[in-house]
Amino acid sequence: MNFQTGAPKIAPRILCIGLPVRDLTFRVNVPARGSKTHATHFAEICGGNALNAAIGIVRLGGRASMCGPMGDSRETSSRYMFDKLAEEGIETNHLIHMPNLVTPISAIMIDDTGERTIVTFRDPELWKVKLPPTDLLLEDCAAILTESRCAPFCTELCAEAVRRGIPVVVDVDRAMSMSEGLLTASSHLVFSSEPLQETADVTDDAQALRKLAKITPSFLAGTRGPMGTIWLNPQGGLEETPAFPVHTVDTLGAGDVFHGAFALALTEGQELRQALRFASAAAALKCTRYGGAYAAPQRAEVEEFLDQHAAAPPA
Repeated sequence: MNFQTGAPKIAPRILCIGLPVRDLTFRVNVPARGSKTHATHFAEICGGNALNAAIGIVRLGGRASMCGPMGDSRETSSRYMFDKLAEEGIETNHLIHMPNLVTPISAIMIDDTGERTIVTFRDPELWKVKLPPTDLLLEDCAAILTESRCAPFCTELCAEAVRRGIPVVVDVDRAMSMSEGLLTASSHLVFSSEPLQETADVTDDAQALRKLAKITPSFLAGTRGPMGTIWLNPQGGLEETPAFPVHTVDTLGAGDVFHGAFALALTEGQELRQALRFASAAAALKCTRYGGAYAAPQRAEVEEFLDQHAAAPPA
């Protein structure tokens, strides 16, 4: 399953560091406060930024190893998550059970436009996790993909990976401090638009990228959904990768699939423009299907999609 057409003969292993989440998803128009409504569809799936990215990586021909805190091993959610990760072919030997804690859980409402509203509970004690030894985690590691919220327990590991020449891709979906260690303990920082502006304390994505470029040598990009991705090339020039126009039914997990596809493309030696276009195609295809990251496309689907759009650039 991991060795799709067009993928490397030996699939790279990407260490995905994050907080796995048990997602309860409802297809429904978000009700008014204090009211009741009926959902037209319900599904229980695995979620969380890094975990969703891991699903995307495996579907696209890579190997993914999850690392991060989980709830107590006796907890129903933990057992459910491990079973689902095994079905996806994701390595779980670096996940850490935290005694007497609860695995993060989300209630997700997806409306008719495909937009999602999320309520999540994450126990603050999960951030006290101690990761396995660095040498063990970085053995046979082609890249690290992590969530910005994991900075308290993964920054030292990421810094060591960068020192060893291992790419570190950070999915930034919350505002960071301008003194945050992960800003420099990384090779690629991919922000969502709102946290990009909040981190830089400006109201323009381009200005925010240029401001951040003064404090970090990392590659910088900002994802903007249907508006595409804005990024700085190695010479500091501003560039854009347009999004592919598709009929969107479910945006849940699309950004995570983008990050996973981008990280995998880097391990395969794809040039930045090509890697961003590959990631954009994977995310676009995911948006056309319900199911969060479980709707992530296979490698052959992405390559066929890119071939179909090769004659004309995305709109």
